[in-house]
This record gives sequence, C-alpha cells and structure tokens, in this order.
Amino acid sequence: MAVEEEGLRVFQSVKIKIGEAKNLPTYPGPNKMRDCYCTVNLDQEEVFRTKIVEKSLCPFYGEDFYCEIPRSFRHLSFYIFDRDVFRRDSIIGKVAIQKEDLQKYHNRDTWFQLQHVDADSEVQGKVHLELRLSEVITDTGVVCHKLATRILECQGLPIVNGQCDPYATVTLAGPYRSEAKKTKVKKKTNNPQFDEVFYFEVTRPCSYSRKSHFDFEEEDVDKLEIRVDLWNASNLKFGDEFLGELRIPLKVLRQSSSYEAWYFLQPRDNGSKSLKPGDLGSLRLNVVYTEDHVFSSDYYSPLRDLLLKSADVEPVSASAAHILGEVCREKQEAAIPLVRLFLHYGRVVPFISAIANAEVRRTQDPNTIFRGNSLTSKCIDETMKLAGMHYLHVTLKPTIEEICQSHKSCEIDPVKLKDGENLENNMENLRQYVDRIFNVITKSGVSCPTVMCDIFFSLREAAAKRFQDDLDVRYTAVSSFIFLRFFAPAILSPNLFQLTPHHTDPQTSRTLTLISKTIQTLGSLSKSKSVSSHPTATECLTVVEPYNPGPRFLDLISSSGRRDPKSVEQPILLKEGFMIKRAQGRKRFGMKNFKKRWFRLTNHEFTYQKSKGDQPLYSIPIENILAVEKLEEESFKMKNMFQVIQPERALYIQANNCVEAKAWIDILTKVSQCNKKRLTVYHPSAYLNGHWLCCRATSDTAPGCTPCTGGLPANIQLDIDGDRETERIYSLFNLYMSKLEKMQEACGSRSVYDGPEQEEYSTFIIDDPQETYKTLKQVIAGVGALEQEHAQYKRDKFKKTKYGSQEHPIGDKSFQSYIRQQSEVSTHSI
Repeated sequence: MAVEEEGLRVFQSVKIKIGEAKNLPTYPGPNKMRDCYCTVNLDQEEVFRTKIVEKSLCPFYGEDFYCEIPRSFRHLSFYIFDRDVFRRDSIIGKVAIQKEDLQKYHNRDTWFQLQHVDADSEVQGKVHLELRLSEVITDTGVVCHKLATRILECQGLPIVNGQCDPYATVTLAGPYRSEAKKTKVKKKTNNPQFDEVFYFEVTRPCSYSRKSHFDFEEEDVDKLEIRVDLWNASNLKFGDEFLGELRIPLKVLRQSSSYEAWYFLQPRDNGSKSLKPGDLGSLRLNVVYTEDHVFSSDYYSPLRDLLLKSADVEPVSASAAHILGEVCREKQEAAIPLVRLFLHYGRVVPFISAIANAEVRRTQDPNTIFRGNSLTSKCIDETMKLAGMHYLHVTLKPTIEEICQSHKSCEIDPVKLKDGENLENNMENLRQYVDRIFNVITKSGVSCPTVMCDIFFSLREAAAKRFQDDLDVRYTAVSSFIFLRFFAPAILSPNLFQLTPHHTDPQTSRTLTLISKTIQTLGSLSKSKSVSSHPTATECLTVVEPYNPGPRFLDLISSSGRRDPKSVEQPILLKEGFMIKRAQGRKRFGMKNFKKRWFRLTNHEFTYQKSKGDQPLYSIPIENILAVEKLEEESFKMKNMFQVIQPERALYIQANNCVEAKAWIDILTKVSQCNKKRLTVYHPSAYLNGHWLCCRATSDTAPGCTPCTGGLPANIQLDIDGDRETERIYSLFNLYMSKLEKMQEACGSRSVYDGPEQEEYSTFIIDDPQETYKTLKQVIAGVGALEQEHAQYKRDKFKKTKYGSQEHPIGDKSFQSYIRQQSEVSTHSI
C-alpha cells in the first residue's frame, strides 16, 4: 500500500530480528525469574508479539518480523512485558527509535538499553490549531485585545486500554496568570473533530489596573503562551490519561494577527525523570527500514532493460544482475529484488539457469554443489519462498497442525528426557511423525509449482553435465534445495511460513526441530561424519534408516513443463485468525452488534466461526466478493476496519492493527481480483440510520460514490510491483557505488595487465573484463540518471513544502533534518 505524492509512490517496510534481552531486573518475589515477551509497535500500536520465554532474566527470542508499513509513524518501539496470569501484564521497559534515526542502525546487530515507560512521554498524534489576535472596543469605548484560539481537529491519537474518548484543555499562561478552558469530549474516536473557539483577554484597559490583581496596565504579549493538553476521558478511578501537549508562544503573532498550523503532540515538560539507563537491562535488535520513492514506469526503462537481459549476457558474470550480487554486502540483499523483478517479467527461470550453470562450472567437488550462500542459492531460496508458499501449505499444514495438537513427546536425547518419559516410546513417536511427513512430501510431486520444477530441471541438467561420473549428483543438486532449504526450514519454524498462526510451545518446538533435522538428513542423501558427530543427529540417523527418498520424487519435481498447481482441487488455506465483525442484521429484529470470530480464507471461500475448528457460521464464496476496501473510521468510531462487499450486503470487519488490516485487504483483494462482477465504485462509509454516511444517499442499493482501489495481479503469491523492485535495485547500486567503481578499476587492471591479481580486486568474479566494464558503464550511467531525478524531485518538493502543514507538522524532526540537508546542498551548489 503506497502513499501517493505528486507522481511518486512512497513505500515503507521494516524487517526486524529480535535477538535477546539480558540483565532484566529480578522479579520481587522468591522466584526472581520472569516470563517475558517482546512486542513491536508503530508508535503505540502493537503490530507483532514474540513467544513468551519462561523463567529467565536473559530471554532469547531469535524471531524475525517483516511488514509493509501502511501509514506514517514517528517511533518504532519495542516493549518487554512480564506476563502475569492474574493481572494485566506489566511493562519492564522499552526501546523507542525515532523514524529519522533508523538509518543509523541499518542492518546492524545493536544492543539498546531499555528505558523506563513513562505515561507522560508516550505520545503520538497531531493537532490542527488556529490563533487570531483582534482589537475589541468595550462599552466604555476603551480598546483591548482578545485572543481567539480555535482547536480544529486531531489525528492519530493513541487508543488507551481499548478506547479513545479525547478532549483538550486550552490554557493561556504567562508570568502572572493561568487561565484554562476545555473542549467537549469526543466519544470513541482517535481523530476527533473539535472545531471549538476559546477567547482570552490578553491586554487590559487602564481601568482594570486597580480592581484586579494585575498591577500593570498592559500585559507583555511576548511573555504569554498557549498550551494545549490532550486527554483521554477515563471511567477509571485513576483519572484521565494524558495524551500529549503543545506549547505555542504568542510571539508567533508578531508578523500577522492570525496564525494557523499543524503540530505534533509532545511529551509533558514536567514528566517524571527516568532512572539511570543501565538498570533495566538491554535488548539486541537488527532493524532494516526501507523507504522506496517510486517514479512512473518510464523512468526505470534503461536500468530495467539492462537487468532483464542479464540471462542472455555471455558470460553471465558480466551481466547487470550478477554484478549487483558481487557488490552487495550480502547476497540476499541482491537476490530479493532481482527474483521479484524477474518473476514479474517471467524471466526468473532463464536467469537462475544462467547463474547456476556458471556456478556449477566453478564447482570442483560434487559433494559441495549449491551448498554455499551464493547468489544462485539465495535466488532459488527466494523463488521457492514466493512461488512455493501454497505448495508448502497443501503438503505440510494438516500434519503440522496435528503435531501441534497431539503434544506427543519425541525427545530422543537421553540427557533431555523428563521424568516418566520412555526413550523407546519417544523414538516410535518421532518415527511415526517422520514417516507421515516424509510420505506427504514424496507424494506431493504433482503439486510442485511449475516454476520450481523448471529451475530444478536446469540444476539437474547442469550438475549431470559437469560431473558425468557421479550418478547421484543430479539428485543431490535438487534435494539440497527441496529438502534442506524448503521443507526443513518450514517444519522448523512453521509460524514464519504461515503454517501455524502462533509460536509453538517449547515441547512442540523441540519435536519439530527433531523432525526438521531428520528431513535434512534424508535430503542430504549421505551420512557424513559431521552429522553423526552430534548426539541428537546420531539418534535422528537411527530414525531415518528405513527411508530412502529415491529418485522418483526428485525425478518428478525436476521434470520441466508440467501442469500448473492452480489446477489442484484441494482448497488451499491462505490466511486465518481472530477478528471482530459487525452482525449483518439478516434477521429483521436482530441486534447489529460486534462479535469476535475466527475468520478463515481459502482459495474457495471466506468463512467465520465462533472458534477455530467449529462449523462455519457464515460463508462467502470467493466469486461473490465484489470488492474489499477500507471502511472510514467515522462509520463506527473504530480503527482498522474494512468491508467485504457482496451482492446483497457488505460485511464489516475490524482487524487487530493496521498491519493485519492491510494483510487481510491485500489477500482478499488478490484472491477475488478476477471475479467478473467486481465493482468499480464503492461506499467508503457504512449505511446507517437510513443513509450512506459518505454521500448521504438514502437507498441502501445506491451505487458507490468512490472509485475502487485495485490493480493487483490475480496470481495470489506473486503480488509484485516491477517498478518498486527496480527502484530497490537502483538504491542498492547507489549504496554500493564505490564498489562499482572499484570493480571498474579491477576490469581495467585485468585488461591491461595480465599479471598477479591485486588483492583489493580479488573479491570480484570477473570472467570477461571488457564485457563486464561495458555493463558497469551502463549501470553507473543508469543509476546516475535516476539519482538526478530523485535529487530534482527533492528540490521541487522542498520548494513546495510548508513546515506546519498537515503532511509536515511543527515538531516533525525528520522534516527539520531534511530542511538542514537541503540547505547544505543549496549552499554547496551556490
């Protein structure tokens, strides 16, 4: 979901590795240990939660989280909670990284000190304010001045304890006075429209001086300030919650008698002081935040064309795509956008075939084929992840769910056996599970996606041609991917592949680890010394003795040009989870209230039921989904709502947070994109009290008043934006420009001087210096042209943007730093 900015689309995404916490404060009880989990928050909105690590003051999480960020934010925050079974979980501490500081920690493991969580410092949202100073003539003819303070609206206030009933207090404060007034409370909204005006006298006529406590004839306006405090009206005995404040000195009215601007709310000045930083422990994080500014497609044509012809370049090491893999710090950095771009344009198979052939030619030992973290292996991993997700679900999900529900112990390490457990029984349990999973995998060949089969075919052919004396290499080349890098990781961490909605408990996690290791052992088709040296692996080998993957399954999945997996009739589960839905009022006198339900989406239907596993209460066939759109908050004063529009009515649903809402809207839109009767217009608000709130039309069947969003491709797993991926590749080339120039030097050095290679150039694979140099020259030119376009866009935007506007409120530190950068650029260019 991109934000449109005058011909430019802005995408935000974040990839986070939550490592571990250490030295958390002890629990004030005899046990001293804590049961802790970590949450990821956009400002104060939780979008992800880790598993609970029990009885530890140094919990290890080791969890990854990726999301597209669908809105603006000020802080990326991490909270460590201590679970309490009887009361609300308590917050131990937090890490809050300002958006403009995220680049400082880009893709680096960093230890952050946990900070105290202070209600006075937890702020988000912005306020629209107008001030006007005017002269007023009293009944006696004396002139005095009055200040009109108008609170228009607020946006993005936090939801506190599940609700937001905001109001504002407006105070005129000075050295000798403090006069406060208050707005009405706005119920159930975090975007309140106040539009209230408050009047204050700021100068007094002479006659007031003896009668009041003011001992001067006229106040100094420059010493006065307006303070606006936002509060959440609470029913609790502890009082109303503070949401933030802003302070505006009346000096702003020196130039003009009226002033109007948007402000970011700020923490309270007199907020409680945090304790010394080292007393709450620390948290290890790796954060990768990207912000892509994507132009229209024609801007990317030169670079995109250069990349797409990479498969045809001889040698492939001289191609633009291969060069990207050479200059990036990590091969995966290059692999992700390259694979997505090639998939989008249907060129991924020839590209991977070309780089795989080149890698096989460089491989000396058939036992090490495709075992390294090369560009080839990373590209195949990424392709399998994108194209094979449904294949994983069809193959593994039923068995994984059964393992999670049955809780049979499979521990086969004698050191880790619990009291009362029997090693032989556990071994038998593990053998049965491995048998089930191994069988479903080896019988799933017909469901393997065509693009994966075509890639495996090219790997097999390249390996067999290179090592003609080794008859097994054609199988090991394929099995190293399908078993070791596809099925085994999904079994090990099913939640990362949406095979389970939540983290598995410790015992189930251990069972899945053992099964995954066994599948890896099977997939390796060998019993190397390195495997059998580990006690757990040794036990795994005894479990796998009866099995042999054999060539049949590997032959089947490495045969090119078979049927498309979409022809598989079995319903594929795409997404499931709890959400809140509004009763549809199908009964004439039924209550239209909100209820929590378990929603389930397959490629056949969208259903909900009371709880997971129950019979569906309602089902919408996919072909009946006419549109899936956001629902404006004004409809029910609830955030993160969307609507699934059917022929007879719309189903209104509330997701848990903005990321979840976007994920549901995206997947529902994708799966219904090809429906013949899809709408072109819709109502962004609900039909309530006899009319549509958006356009006021009175008929519930009135056609929509707003164009539908859309344009997503129908192929569910390949929702790819080619221009965005080219922009990502441009950004990477730009980031590693010094390496591109170094590679150019290396090409020149090799062409002219064919002696011993200089050490600084030895990291690059350069098979043909002249061809590589030619491509590098084109890449650098294409990147330079795009860099100029971005710079011009920034200059134009800088000229047009007003500080204090809704897009850039006063207090926007990222915009302030942007202004500083642009000023420096302007000065330098002058």
